[in-house]
Amino acid sequence: MSYLVLARKYRPQTFDDVVQQDHVTRTIANAIASERVAHAILFTGPRGTGKTTIARILAKAMNCEKGPTQTPCNACRSCREITGGSGADVYEIDGASNNGVDQIRELRGNIKYMPAHSRFKIYIIDEVHMLSTPAFNALLKTLEEPPPHIMFLMATTEPQKIPVTILSRCQRHDLKRMDGDAIAGHMAAICRSEGIDTAPKALDRIAEQAGGSMRDALSLLDQVISGVSGPVSLEAVNDILGVVDRQSITDIAEAILNRDLTSVLEIVAGVYAFGHSIPEFHAALIRYFRDLAVIKLVAAPNRVLDLPEKEIRSMQARVQKVSSLHINQILEMLFKAEKEIRWSTNPKMAFEIEMIRLHEVTPLLPIGDLIEKLDELRKTVGPVTGQLPPAGRAPGAPVRQAAAQTPETPVENRSESGADTDKKPPGDTPAAVSMTTEAGRERAWEKMLDAIGERHPSMAANLTNSRLVDCREDPDAVRLEIEVNGSRFNFNRINRKDSLKDLEAACGACLGRRVALSVRMGRHRDEQKKKRKKDEADRLKREVLDHPLVADAIEIFNGKLVDVKVDA
Repeated sequence: MSYLVLARKYRPQTFDDVVQQDHVTRTIANAIASERVAHAILFTGPRGTGKTTIARILAKAMNCEKGPTQTPCNACRSCREITGGSGADVYEIDGASNNGVDQIRELRGNIKYMPAHSRFKIYIIDEVHMLSTPAFNALLKTLEEPPPHIMFLMATTEPQKIPVTILSRCQRHDLKRMDGDAIAGHMAAICRSEGIDTAPKALDRIAEQAGGSMRDALSLLDQVISGVSGPVSLEAVNDILGVVDRQSITDIAEAILNRDLTSVLEIVAGVYAFGHSIPEFHAALIRYFRDLAVIKLVAAPNRVLDLPEKEIRSMQARVQKVSSLHINQILEMLFKAEKEIRWSTNPKMAFEIEMIRLHEVTPLLPIGDLIEKLDELRKTVGPVTGQLPPAGRAPGAPVRQAAAQTPETPVENRSESGADTDKKPPGDTPAAVSMTTEAGRERAWEKMLDAIGERHPSMAANLTNSRLVDCREDPDAVRLEIEVNGSRFNFNRINRKDSLKDLEAACGACLGRRVALSVRMGRHRDEQKKKRKKDEADRLKREVLDHPLVADAIEIFNGKLVDVKVDA
């Protein structure tokens, strides 16, 4: 008799035997007990998690002589035929090779016949997502309203490829990946039944390589058992499966954190000499630093990571004195280099170059630690000359030098001769205000805008953000030049002949003289805002760079000023 692989020999035969899919098996068992089993059921999930196995157990439960029952007897004719794969009333169809509309039409022609000797005629369609669109369309009506003696049990790893019209006619159950402990425990029970001596760490390593698939794990266990003549050890598993030793990953991560480039390159050379895949080794290193980042940031990492508790505690001790910023810095650099190493013609050299880059990068420090170091530096070197940040200012906020103020009247409120032009005698008009200075022109323009607003409110709205840029007094008239800022529409609205005449009349009434007006197009409002923002940012950056404390920090840490932010 030919050898029966472990995945087939130890395939679960009852719902209780299924590993870590209780949310599915319990629901189906309850449906059987309450006689509410759907006529079309879809099982989805990753490979090797028990989709087809649960479908077979359900078929046995529905056709068992003692059934429908939650626990098939596995002794009657129907149970034995389904277990052996030769059931006369249970048809297992491979959706990949029977994906045409002709096969579905043949199926539709056969479902009208009653079962040979069972209670139900059951169709198990594996990899149902491989059916063609015409085949799905041919199955629609039959799937929705099959005869009472028909059941459809379907399995797929890619439910997103199934049309929604099919999904809406099925009861769906999603199977999940199995964790390493559950897989290792099931393999340990199988090894005890087979009389095979295996080390717990060896089973943990196989479970780690299985990626949550029980079938993959049992296939790897079969391979390992065939490759050793005695007890199964961790070293034998690493050697047979070509897996990088976890200790090598731990050692190189420790060397990277300690900035020990010599040890890093020696470990890489050892891994390469042993024959391991450098891209796979690099991927394992990324996963390790990802685990370190999670352990550093998460309060209960055992809920997130599929790692033994002992290893989690060891990694927690390893990252205790390492900042999360530094771990994320390393992880980001490793992740960016993954594609380069995987597709390089010389992966070992690409990996070594990446390790040299990591060695040359200065670890990032949290801003709190940086401030503490600066405070220690100030205490060591003594007081720093120059203006210090004002008391109560938040750390890192830019220093603003207040303009010198005197009790005298502000400059913009004084005329060129020094007299206070705001304090005019009653009855004074803008004509008496000197418009040779910018401040004087602004005040005169404000008064003219008020006069324009009284006569022409809509025109005053178009002059928002405009300004008086030039004023010349001729014997016959006052010649004014206005810059109209904003959109092109505003400028065109003001630059019409009738609008200019109305503006000249309003300004002339305000000034008490005849006015000749000309307008020009100014900057767009958005451009003005951008320019003002850029000028303000440049001014703040200059102020911060001029501050002695910031200059010392940049010089000591060989840094550069990237941005200046002001606390609100």
